[in-house]
Amino acid sequence: MTFQRARTEEQREARRRAILDVASAMLDEMPVAAVTLNELSRRVGLAKPNVLRYFESREAVLLELLDRFLQEWLADLEGDLATGVDTSAPMAQRATAVAGLLSRSLAARVVLCDLFNAQGSVLEHNVSVEVVARYKRASLQRLTSMTSLILVYLPELGEHATPFSLQTMVMAGALSAYGTPPPSLRAAYAAEPELARFHLPLPEALNLALTATLLGVLPRP
Repeated sequence: MTFQRARTEEQREARRRAILDVASAMLDEMPVAAVTLNELSRRVGLAKPNVLRYFESREAVLLELLDRFLQEWLADLEGDLATGVDTSAPMAQRATAVAGLLSRSLAARVVLCDLFNAQGSVLEHNVSVEVVARYKRASLQRLTSMTSLILVYLPELGEHATPFSLQTMVMAGALSAYGTPPPSLRAAYAAEPELARFHLPLPEALNLALTATLLGVLPRP
């Protein structure tokens, strides 16, 4: 990929989108930790200083991708819930259905969960106040959207809907690290099956965590 010098705002925005698209393709091939600014620059066809004209750091690129993937997930989740949850069903049944849909939907988005996992410990570091504040403002909008969506199917959650929505993303990130062990750990599990208790397949582990959380905070009949 090669570029001419960006001279207009439209060209600069096209350059930003191209960088994001290349970074997104890299995440299909490698974990978040393996994505480097040097390799991103090479694949984009720009010198590293030129990439830094559009994004101040690798973390800034990945935060913007996280927001993109989060929006895409929420758009799909709206349809999944609409077809998968019976709003006239008893509360416990609705809670179980919501937890199951959230778990399956997130487990299918490995990159999103990997980004969730890296967010607090990696991605929100090495960025300016301006970048992280912009990201957090966008995240607040996504959290509000998710909360509103969850309340359609579980209005009984009330004030707990927002922390539940946030905890869902946090748990998806944390549990994803246990669901996709590196090759050396997989080999250890194969050699000593007893150790495989530490392997938590993401769909099942997340479903258990979300179901327990929902049934724990919902009001008793």
